[in-house]
Amino acid sequence: MTPTKEVFMSHKEEEYKEKLRQLVSDVQGAPYPSTIENELYTIWYEHIQKIAVECFQMLNEDAPQEQEGIEKTLDNML
Repeated sequence: MTPTKEVFMSHKEEEYKEKLRQLVSDVQGAPYPSTIENELYTIWYEHIQKIAVECFQMLNEDAPQEQEGIEKTLDNML
């Protein structure tokens, strides 16, 4: 029996969500700008942290399976 397109897409969607969570988590672990003296890094860091918060909020709304962990992470960032 061949899996349906819906099952395949559901699997891909879950894989996408997990990879996005891992990426956001990795980005949040980037060294704070004061440890690296580079103006471009500081600009990147501020921008990417804002995007990471937005991604976590989006994941929290669309995929609440880790809602408590996401909320704790957001609280720590803000």
